Amino acid sequence: MTVTSVLKGCVAAAGLALTAGAAFADYPEKPVNFIVPWPPGDLEDVLTRMIAEDFQEKYGVAAAVVNKPGGGGGPFPGAIEVANAPADGYTVGSFVIGVPVMGHQIDIPPLTPAKFDPLGIFLTYPFVIATSGDAPYSTMEELAEYAQDNDVVLGHFGDVLTPSQVTKAYAKSAGFEWGSDAAFDALDCNTLASGDADVINTTLQLILPCIDDVKVLVSITDQRIPLVPDAPAIGELNPDLDIALWNGLFVTKDTPQDVRDKIIEVAQETVFSERAQAVAAETGALVYWQNADESAARVANDIETMARISETLE
Repeated sequence: MTVTSVLKGCVAAAGLALTAGAAFADYPEKPVNFIVPWPPGDLEDVLTRMIAEDFQEKYGVAAAVVNKPGGGGGPFPGAIEVANAPADGYTVGSFVIGVPVMGHQIDIPPLTPAKFDPLGIFLTYPFVIATSGDAPYSTMEELAEYAQDNDVVLGHFGDVLTPSQVTKAYAKSAGFEWGSDAAFDALDCNTLASGDADVINTTLQLILPCIDDVKVLVSITDQRIPLVPDAPAIGELNPDLDIALWNGLFVTKDTPQDVRDKIIEVAQETVFSERAQAVAAETGALVYWQNADESAARVANDIETMARISETLE
């Protein structure tokens, strides 16, 4: 091989490297979709739309939230769309805990093995266990004692949701059984006032209109909710149940790091913005940014916690 041919090879290789670097540096150069596997209007949808708006403003490309509801306990069609998309950062998942924690463990082939890496977790839903203001118990311990001799009806949004499973697992660990339980489409002030349920597992924003007339017994969050600071978080009562319903941004595992960094930069700025923090103040949601490594550790820990909860319920 001549010196000339070696030099030509080096120049060609350098050119390819520069071309690849430029391709990544140009991200984003076409529309980006943020996939929310739920109907529009809830907290994860509102905050993801803020992130998309800021992404579009910063980079000058269209960015939209695409709602792909269906399958609360699987098969998560929105998550499957993200899993099947190219690993180029143009399809980003905005997922609740069930997708990365359970999706690859409940026989959903497109999500198995685990397909996603977290960019960051940014929301904890303000789930609480609440009862009417005149209930003969004011703490979960008092509820457990009362339920030994009295039927207590529990209302929740569905067995597959993490807060519902935590609520039922707590009863098992505290040595009592719910007299009965049922899933409701709405769990708010009217549910308690009508007597349809004695205790409800719901989000704080749904009972804020009557907050002075109800008792919040515990929050199913990983820290106390500022709007109800006297209510302990579930982990304070039982460390084995220390888990929360959260939402984060996820991409497929082969997505380049520089692409991830651009999405993360915008998302961080958004969640600490005045308008995002206003959502937190108004609803009791916890809005923050947990980085990729911390989020990955949280997912791994939550997988272990859900395994313990499943054993308890079995």
